[in-house]
Amino acid sequence: MHDATIDAGATARRAGAVRLARIGLIAVQLLVGVTAIAGGAALVVGALVPALSTVLVPPAEYLEGSPFGGYLVPGLLLAAVVGGVHVAAGVLTLRRTRWWLLAGAVAGFGMLIWIFVQMVVIPFSVLQAVYFVLGIAECGLVMLALGVLRPHRSGELPA
Repeated sequence: MHDATIDAGATARRAGAVRLARIGLIAVQLLVGVTAIAGGAALVVGALVPALSTVLVPPAEYLEGSPFGGYLVPGLLLAAVVGGVHVAAGVLTLRRTRWWLLAGAVAGFGMLIWIFVQMVVIPFSVLQAVYFVLGIAECGLVMLALGVLRPHRSGELPA
């Protein structure tokens, strides 16, 4: 009887952790997806409409030494790749498809790679730190849902 009670408690904690991870992933994925699409669109518009470039686009000097001559391609990549992957992952997670964890891992690691590359190409920005933390959060939430990171009660040592 005692073992069944312990197993039931562990199962309930596990289910709670998966639920928490799903809700957290949906929030982060949709936030990153929407803001990446908006940021990418702003870069594209700024690149195509020079009168708006001072408002929407970082200084052109940031791209010196990079493979890009302007912000059109980076804007398209940000919107389509980062934004698209995050929105798709958010929808898969929201719909509870069997691919939601894989999509979350791809989105999280994709965000980290995007920020690493961005930090090599352009100067540091606070937004890079914010989105890096969001990428780490996505990876952590996937690990929580997989049971790699396990919640435990206060005063209880993890096994």
